[in-house]
Amino acid sequence: MNEAHITITGWVAAEPRYAVTTNGTPFLSLRVGCTPRRYDRQTSQWQDVDTLFLTVNCWRNLADNVNASEFQRGTPVLVTGRLRIRQYERDGQWRFSAEVEATTLGPDLFRGTADFRPVQRGGPLSDEDRRMAEDAADEWALATPTPDEEPKAA
Repeated sequence: MNEAHITITGWVAAEPRYAVTTNGTPFLSLRVGCTPRRYDRQTSQWQDVDTLFLTVNCWRNLADNVNASEFQRGTPVLVTGRLRIRQYERDGQWRFSAEVEATTLGPDLFRGTADFRPVQRGGPLSDEDRRMAEDAADEWALATPTPDEEPKAA
């Protein structure tokens, strides 16, 4: 239990990507953006700070449930899970990827409502499943949104 567990309040930054591994394990990857706001006392205005983007990986029933819930770009969400910072090399440069292996993901009910329907649970992840998650995170790292593509939080 020495893992870093975090909670993220943000919004879906890109359409989720759903797949089923060759082992039959459902997998869903999505980008979540968080844009902090700070109050500037000099101007008496709220200011947006730089947006942080994280890759969120969902497995098994969570992947199926998120996929069935049809989260769309801009949907406000809450995510909890295990934080992973992965280092990799691309084009001769070392890069870092912030990823969350989600344990829960749902709509931010401060900003809307939801209709809950319970489901059943699944089994363990294979090494191939984890490699698929890393490949999906690498795809997200290549796709850097421009400021006009970023939906603003409500």
